[in-house]
Amino acid sequence: MSRTKELQKNLFGGTTSNARQFVMIATLVGIILYFQISTGGLTLQSGNLIALTQQYAYISVLSIGMLMVIVAGHIDLSVGSVAAFTGIVVAKAISQHDVPWPAGILLGLAVGALIGAWQGFWVAYVGIPAFIVTLAGMLLFRGGNQYIGNADTVPVPPGFREIGAGYLPEAGPDTGYNNLTLLLGLLACAAVIWRELRSRQVRKQMEGAEPAPLWISVIRIVVMVAVIVFATLRFAGGRIGTSFPISGIILAVLVIAYSYYTRNTAGGRHIYAVGGNSRAAELSGVKLRRVNFMVMMNMSILAALAGMIFVARSAASGPQDGLSWELDAIAAVFIGGAAVSGGLGTVGGSIVGGLVMAVLNNGLQLTGTGSDMVQIIKGLFLLGAVALDVYNKKQGRFSIIGSLTRPLRREPSAQSSDPTAQDRETARI
Repeated sequence: MSRTKELQKNLFGGTTSNARQFVMIATLVGIILYFQISTGGLTLQSGNLIALTQQYAYISVLSIGMLMVIVAGHIDLSVGSVAAFTGIVVAKAISQHDVPWPAGILLGLAVGALIGAWQGFWVAYVGIPAFIVTLAGMLLFRGGNQYIGNADTVPVPPGFREIGAGYLPEAGPDTGYNNLTLLLGLLACAAVIWRELRSRQVRKQMEGAEPAPLWISVIRIVVMVAVIVFATLRFAGGRIGTSFPISGIILAVLVIAYSYYTRNTAGGRHIYAVGGNSRAAELSGVKLRRVNFMVMMNMSILAALAGMIFVARSAASGPQDGLSWELDAIAAVFIGGAAVSGGLGTVGGSIVGGLVMAVLNNGLQLTGTGSDMVQIIKGLFLLGAVALDVYNKKQGRFSIIGSLTRPLRREPSAQSSDPTAQDRETARI
């Protein structure tokens, strides 16, 4: 092994191929730097970062649920309409029927669960393709939004707005920064250090596994901590009354929870097994109908949450809420590394894909690009990224999407060169 390859192996972990999964992050960094220069430093200003987090938190929430749907081999076209329908129901309940806003949030989640159960029933137990079921749902719940709201906007009270437009409050002594945001950044730094040390400990305990040299771990920790500190100071040092958004905290909790679920639980592994080979998964004991039902139900619950976050930020529910949200969520998932055929993808990759689209959209707006050209450029970027990846895979070259999803696949062995062995390997998931 050459010195360069050995360095890549140690720096990015595991094998040399694992280094490639950072290419999408490098793309995101490149886009940020480009717009930071072209906008004269506006992109990384505190106000813009805070606004960016609030504006696209709901799309990131949707992308988490959409990832699980796509990994299971389905698609959901109804998420924007479900979000809009839930938003108008909750807004009406709070504003016109005196439902306390905390109860309104629970009501919205319950509405999302019922919608998800409805759509999951048709997909899992009747066998209608999710594309058709959710296309019908898109029309049904869009019409329901306009029928219930009578095509009018319905305002929501200040307490409810906190989940979409609120910030971490001020606490403690006057430091010139928001102390709770500083504490949040400190906890994130501690988590990064703990994870690196834990990874080294696990590799020491594994037979035949050697941890990376200590200086490599130090470099990884320093880079990650530097990024966290920079972001923390930007969010904590914004204008008076602003700090890290509440919607960003909701998103962070969801990312941690769903990342753990998809990686470390039997239920998460079953979703990947169903998307990879549903027949083999069923033969190995996976309850296929239950998995399909749950991913559709989970998607609608997260769509309901995204709709409430958007309504809270907008201070009112309206008939145009949720338009084209499903396209943004799907784009984020595919750019983040999910396979069209299902079985591959990560929560972190979907969040990075969503950030790529969000920063691209935000940067184009800051540079004064018209809304028509913004849509054209975003569409071309999505098509170009996926087309280049597919071409590279066919040519046997480096694949961005393949590299992002490689950690979810087993390393090929001598026994897995024939289809029968591959089926046995899939059945053991």
